[in-house]
Amino acid sequence: MPHYDLTRVDAARRSRDLTLLGAEVQLDLTGASDPDMSTFPVTARWEFEVANGVEATFLDFIGEVDSLEVNGQPRTGADLKQCVSEGRIELSGLQPTNTVTVRGRGRYSRSGEGMHRYVDPEDGATYLYTQYEPTDARRVVPCFDQPDLRAPWRFTVDAPAGWSVSSNAADVRISPLPAASGHAAAARHEFSATAAIPSYLTTVLAGPYHRVTGTWESSVPGRDQRLPLTLWCRASMAPHLPAEELFELTRQGLDFYTGLFDLDFPFDSYEQAFVPEYNLGAMENPGLVTFTEDYLFPDGPTHQQRAARANTVLHEMAHMYFGDLVTIRWWEDLWLKESFAEYMGAYASAEATEFTSAWAGFAVRRKAWAYRQDALSTTHPILADIPDVAAARQNFDGITYAKGAAALKQLVAFVGQDAFFAACRAYFRRHAWGSADLSDFLAALEEASHQDTRAWARHWLDTTGATRVDVTVTRGDTGLDSPIESVVLVPRGTPQDPASARPHQLAIGLYGTDRISTPSDSASDAVASLATAWARTRRVLVEIPAGHQPGDPLPVPALTGAHGLVLVNDDDLDYAEYRLDAGQAEHLMEHLGHLPDPMARSVAWAQLWSAVRSGEVDPGDFLTAVLQHIFQEEESVVFETVLDRALEVLDDHLPVTRRARHSTDLTRAVVTQLESAPPGSDRQSALARVFGHLLVHDRTFSAWAGDLLAGSVALPDLRLGPTLRWRLLTGLVASGHADDTCIRSESDRDSSRPAQIGRARAEAARPTAEAKQEAWDRVLGPDLTNDLLSATAAGFQLGDDDLLAPFRARYFEVIQEQWASRSIGMATRVVAGLYPRTAPDPAAGVENDAVLQATEEWLTTHSDAPAALLRVVREQADERRRRLTIQARARPA
Repeated sequence: MPHYDLTRVDAARRSRDLTLLGAEVQLDLTGASDPDMSTFPVTARWEFEVANGVEATFLDFIGEVDSLEVNGQPRTGADLKQCVSEGRIELSGLQPTNTVTVRGRGRYSRSGEGMHRYVDPEDGATYLYTQYEPTDARRVVPCFDQPDLRAPWRFTVDAPAGWSVSSNAADVRISPLPAASGHAAAARHEFSATAAIPSYLTTVLAGPYHRVTGTWESSVPGRDQRLPLTLWCRASMAPHLPAEELFELTRQGLDFYTGLFDLDFPFDSYEQAFVPEYNLGAMENPGLVTFTEDYLFPDGPTHQQRAARANTVLHEMAHMYFGDLVTIRWWEDLWLKESFAEYMGAYASAEATEFTSAWAGFAVRRKAWAYRQDALSTTHPILADIPDVAAARQNFDGITYAKGAAALKQLVAFVGQDAFFAACRAYFRRHAWGSADLSDFLAALEEASHQDTRAWARHWLDTTGATRVDVTVTRGDTGLDSPIESVVLVPRGTPQDPASARPHQLAIGLYGTDRISTPSDSASDAVASLATAWARTRRVLVEIPAGHQPGDPLPVPALTGAHGLVLVNDDDLDYAEYRLDAGQAEHLMEHLGHLPDPMARSVAWAQLWSAVRSGEVDPGDFLTAVLQHIFQEEESVVFETVLDRALEVLDDHLPVTRRARHSTDLTRAVVTQLESAPPGSDRQSALARVFGHLLVHDRTFSAWAGDLLAGSVALPDLRLGPTLRWRLLTGLVASGHADDTCIRSESDRDSSRPAQIGRARAEAARPTAEAKQEAWDRVLGPDLTNDLLSATAAGFQLGDDDLLAPFRARYFEVIQEQWASRSIGMATRVVAGLYPRTAPDPAAGVENDAVLQATEEWLTTHSDAPAALLRVVREQADERRRRLTIQARARPA
C-alpha cells in the first residue's frame, strides 16, 4: 500500500536533530497462533535529545496508532489523527530531552517483510521472525528507521507458553503471565539492553523452534574470548540441521576474523536461525543472524550447496564488523558493507575452511550476476544515488554485491592485501559503534597504502558498465603449438561511456604442455593424459593504467614466442568483458577441460558465457563445449553452474528451430551420466536435478522419469527427497505426462514446505487453459505467501505459447494496480514473475517483437508510474531484448 518512504534529505535532517538515548519495546504475540488475529499490540517508549531550536520530528510506523504521549502529554481525538499519516507519526512540542510513548498494532506479514508469520504445513505450528532491512522495522515498531540513528534497545515479548523467544541480546528473564479467561497460557520474555544499534538490525524470533547450543573459545594466540553459540530451526526441519558442521564453521569464522582484524568479537553471543519464506539469503542482525531455511536441504546437500551456505555464514559474520560495529550513514553506502561481506565470504571460505575453491565459485557463478545487472539499461554506479528508501530496496542487486566485491578484488590488487586489511583494522577502531561512509574508508586506505585511492574510487565506484577489452592473439599457425607472435589488449571503454578509462590490474596465464597432443589408444585416454599433463607455464601481470586512451592497443610482449593457451584475466583479478578473437574462442572451447585447476576453468567458462550473452559465440557451440568437457569436471561449483548455463541456453538463447535437437542431445548425455554416477554422490544429485528441468522440453525419457518416481526403476542411493521429486513431477506435468491425480498422490506422500512449494509450481504448470487461468488468478489474488506466489508464477510460465499468449495484453492492464496494492517486495514478484515470455515471431525481428512493442507503449503511457515499477518493467524488457538478439545472431540451423 502507498506510504511515506523516508528520503535522504529528511534522514539527514533527523540525524542532525536527534541523539537517541534508548528504546523500550513491548510486543504482545500471545495471539499469533490464531489465524483470525491479523495484528499484534506493540508499545514503544523512546527517550531522545534534540538539538537547540528543534521543536518537531517524526517516527516511522506502518500500522495502527492507538495512543501517543509526548513528554507526559497525550495526543487524543483530532489531535492524534493529525499526528498520524501512512508511515509517519509527527512529534511536536519537543524539549531538550524527550520521552515519547506510542501504543499501536502492527500487522502480521506473509511477505517476508516486518513480522512474518508462518504456519508449518506438517504439524500446524506457528512460527514468527522479523526481517527489516532496509526499512521494515517500521512495520513492527514505531521507530526512527534509518541506519545512522543508533540506540540501545530493550525488548519485552509476551508469547504463548512453551514458545522459544530470542532477540539481539542474549540475557533474558522469563516469567509466566497470569492466565486470562479464554486465553492460553503465556510467558513474558524480558531481554537485557542491546548495544547501540540502528532499528534495521534489531530482530525477534518466536515460536516452538528447535534449539541447539554450543560454545566458541578463541584459539587465536593472546586472545581470550568465549561466546555462547545457538542454532534455531523449525521443529520439523530439525533432522536436516547439520549442527556440528555449522558450529565448526562458526568457530572457524570467529577465529579467522578476530585474528585478521585483531579485535575481539564485538557482541556477546552468536545465534543463527534458519527460517521459512525468507526473502534474502540471510541478515546480519547482531546476536541473532537469520538465514533462509533453503540452506537446510531435505534432499541432502551437494558440496556446492554446502560451500554456498558456508559462504553466506561467513558473509554475515563479516557484517558484524562492516555493517554492525560500524554502520553506514545512508543507503548509498549499502555497497560498502555488502561488497565487503561478499568479498570476505569468499576470502574466509578459501583461507579458513574446507571450501578452498570459493574464489572459483565467485568467478564462474557469482560474478555473472554482476555482468548481467551491469548490462541492463537500469544499471547504476556501485556508489549509487539513493534519494529514498524505495530506491535503496531495489539496489540489493548484482551491482551492490557481486560487482562491488569484484571491484574490491581490484582494489586489493591495487593497494596490496596487507594495506587493505590494515586499513580495515584502522577503520573499525576509528568508527566503532558509530556510522561512517566511503570517504572514511578511503582515508584509512590512503593512510595504509600511500596510494591515491580517491582517484581509484572515481574510476570504479562512480561509473557504470564493464570495460570491454578486445583480445587478439596472433600466431604463426592456427595450432597451440605454434609460437605466439603477439598478444594485444585494446580497451574500448564501457557501453555506457566509450571514453571510460578505468585502471585495471590483471593477470594473463599461459597453459599447455611440451606436447599439445598425446598419442593413445582411445579418446578418453587422450583427454585424461592431456588433463594430467597441462600446467600453467607462465603468468604475466598486466596493468591497464588509468587514462589509457580507449582504442589504443596495449601489447603484452612477455608472451611473444611462447606456446600454449592464453587465458586472459587468469586468477580472476579483474572485472571486465574480455572479448576474444575467433581463434582464441575456438581454442578455449576445444581445450577448456585440460586446464589444470578450478579457478582457470571457472575463468574460461565465464568468458565463454559472456561471449554467448554478447552474441559472439553461437549458443549451440557453447552446448557442444559443455558436452565435450563438463562431465570430466570434478569441482562441484563449476559442474553445477555450467549445467545451469546450458539449461538457460536451451530455454532462452537458442533459436526455437534448433532447440529440439540440442535438448535431446543434452538430455541423453545427462541420463547416461546419471545412470553411471556413483551411488549417493553429489554428481548423481546434480544430474537428477538437471534432468528434472529437461523433462519440460524433451519427452524421450518421460516414462523412465515416471517409473523413477513410482519406484519401479531405481538409481542406487539417489537422494530422491521432496525437492527433487517435485522437480521431476513438474517436468512431467508441464509436458503433459502427469495429471492432477499424480499431483494429489505426490502431495499425499509429503506435506512439508518443499512439497507445498512444489505442488504450487506443478499445478500452475498444467498445460491447459483452465490451469493457466487459475494460476494467473492466484498470483494476482491476496492469498499467496511470498514463496508460493513465486512458485505459482514460475509454473505458470511453463507453457506453450498458445496457452500464454492470451495473458500478454492482460499483463500490462494489471501491473500498476498490483504495484499500488502490495508491498514493493511482493509487487516485484508479480511484475517480474508474470512478464510475458512467449517466443518471438522470427520474421518480425527484435525491434518489432510484439512483447517489446507492448512494453515500450506501456512505459511511454505510464511515465508517471513509480520509479521502482518502471525499473522492474524496463529490466524485464532488457532481458527479453538480449535473449532475442542472441537468437537473431545465432545460426538458424
